[in-house]
Amino acid sequence: MDETEFWELVDAAREAAEGDPEEQADVLVDRLLRLDPDLVLDFARHFEARYNRAYTWDLWGAAWVLLDGASDDAFDFFRCWLIGQGREVYEGAVHDPDSLADLLGDFDEELDGDGEELGYAADEAYEQLTGTVAPDLGIAPARAEPEDTPLDFENARVLAERYPRLWERFKE
Repeated sequence: MDETEFWELVDAAREAAEGDPEEQADVLVDRLLRLDPDLVLDFARHFEARYNRAYTWDLWGAAWVLLDGASDDAFDFFRCWLIGQGREVYEGAVHDPDSLADLLGDFDEELDGDGEELGYAADEAYEQLTGTVAPDLGIAPARAEPEDTPLDFENARVLAERYPRLWERFKE
């Protein structure tokens, strides 16, 4: 599976689920079940690589603004949700987290921003297909700490200066 096929699966599942992250995970599992187990592992590698790439302080700060706070777990689930938004939103956010203010349509912090189930979709599909737990994906493990310089998430001035468009749209 190449990168284009990965994003096509993500997009098709999101569209079929009409943006509902939990439904998107269910649709994704159903679609992965139509594939060979090795392709499911390829999908998992693509997902995990993007999940790890999004582990930055800068993106965590954007999640903090969007979600009105983001614990370690909430940021993990946010990164899964971000992948589920598709290539354009994901790449834009990784490159410039403040661009989420322009890339996102309606955002409801009670419904959006949590894609925990998306993070398990490939594992679930693989297990259903093979009856076994997915093997190690053979990719580099995630960093122990996010990349970039840590931000003071409790300082509204710091967040407003770092994420002016997100702050204006979601905090003011």
